[in-house]
Amino acid sequence: MSASHSADYDVIAVGAGFAGISLSYHLREAGFNVKVFDRASDVGGTWAWNKYPGAATDSESYYYCLTFSKEVLQEWSWSKRYSGWEETQSYLKFVMDKFALWPMFQLSTEVESAAFDKATGLWNVRTGDGQTHTAKYFVSAMGMISQPVLPNIPGQDRFNGPIFHSSRWPEGLDVAGKRVGIIGAGATTVQMLPEVAKTAAQVTVFQRTPNFVLPAMQKDMTPEWEKEIKDNYDEIIAKARNHMFGMAFEQPPGRNAVDTPPEEVQRIFEEHWKGSFRWVFETFDDLLGSAEANQMASDFITSKIAEKVKDPELVKLLTPTGYPLFAKRPPLDHGYYEAFNRDNVKLVDIKDREPITEITETGIQTTENLYEFDIIVLATGFQAYTGALEAIDIRGSDGHTLREKWDDESKSIMGVYVAGYPNFFMITGPQAPFANLPTSIEQNVAYITDCIKKMESEGYDLFEPSQQAEDEWSEHTAEIHNQTLMAQGDKVNSWMMGANLEQRKPRVLVYFGGAHIYYDKLRESADAGFPELAFTKHAA
Repeated sequence: MSASHSADYDVIAVGAGFAGISLSYHLREAGFNVKVFDRASDVGGTWAWNKYPGAATDSESYYYCLTFSKEVLQEWSWSKRYSGWEETQSYLKFVMDKFALWPMFQLSTEVESAAFDKATGLWNVRTGDGQTHTAKYFVSAMGMISQPVLPNIPGQDRFNGPIFHSSRWPEGLDVAGKRVGIIGAGATTVQMLPEVAKTAAQVTVFQRTPNFVLPAMQKDMTPEWEKEIKDNYDEIIAKARNHMFGMAFEQPPGRNAVDTPPEEVQRIFEEHWKGSFRWVFETFDDLLGSAEANQMASDFITSKIAEKVKDPELVKLLTPTGYPLFAKRPPLDHGYYEAFNRDNVKLVDIKDREPITEITETGIQTTENLYEFDIIVLATGFQAYTGALEAIDIRGSDGHTLREKWDDESKSIMGVYVAGYPNFFMITGPQAPFANLPTSIEQNVAYITDCIKKMESEGYDLFEPSQQAEDEWSEHTAEIHNQTLMAQGDKVNSWMMGANLEQRKPRVLVYFGGAHIYYDKLRESADAGFPELAFTKHAA
């Protein structure tokens, strides 16, 4: 360490999921002393918290993983196309065991505050046990959707039974024979409903905005398929690195829906209706950029809803209207639509027909009815990208918190740096791409590792992110965003724009210029010596 004041650690990070595990491995390999804190009692990040019935990845398991070890890629075997939370968490523990990373992690420890000390050039990190730890570098590895958003509904504390956010599912809770109310109809409910409905006496979903839901078409891993994957992992990794959403998909097909005869469009749509987001990216190149092409795709998806749901009235309620495909992130379907054909499943439209007025001792009161429940699940989403960062009192060189800085606009430099916060990194922070997260995480970690190695090899004590670079990146991100159909996300309270937060105006939280382009920009920055930063020696 080149700093004139000794620190407890070279690097302190928060978050024990994919990001924290990848970071700890790479920094340890580079010779740095790292400590990772997490409030959860186990590693896994999202997969230590989201344990609701049906919780699973929406990316296919074999590329929703860390790729820095070819040994692990060959040794670990996935059981399904999409892994559930148990399997994903077991995989991460396997990686921890394989590389003996456990000593760097301190679990069941909440980070309450982190403040940059200009006098010492160090970060002071205070934990819930009253301890203060110091480090030259402070890193957020907390993930983009880790801070739950609770609805503003009167009476939540009055309900007599269990009531909780879906990401805090009580251990051992059994829904068998119970009446369950689910508030929210996003990705969590899409996964949860089919499982809960199997044993619950009654399940009622309170929906504000219907989703475009794509088919998952889950399937078991076969020995033949596994061999094909493991024999071609280099190609799979390269595909993910060079894809606009970090997925191991084929490159754009080189055709536009608007230039294709309608009957051929339908044939191609049908041919590729085989599960996953591949349907969007391996059919036509213009689905996310052309309103006309997007409408073709939307119409095809809604036709599939009508095929799966028997009740025409329910079809109407479940059909998205007034916004394009991908203005909200579409989830994957594991039997969601079919669940509404069950006698024990009910859908309530709380946007236009009967808004919720309060939660009572016995259930949920709308403008029209009282629905009585034994259990209420708040599947109401997350404060994406910034929530976890703002939940901790993180103060930069001017003493202001990140929450204060981001009150009007959540700006960053490439989702990695924040002006006014020296020696501070974020992994997939605001204005990073919306993409397959392990791919983005690994690119971010490599970039951060290179920056720290430069700092230490050249004897720098401090880096200061440039305000000009932050302004330029934010303007660039907004410009790209406004050219896409995703810009309409504010109409439907999309978390990708922070529009699900009542107290804040929508903002651009996602870089939509293509994850592969973003990764190139990271590489260009590192090769150029990190021009977004001002480096100084002898900070104290």
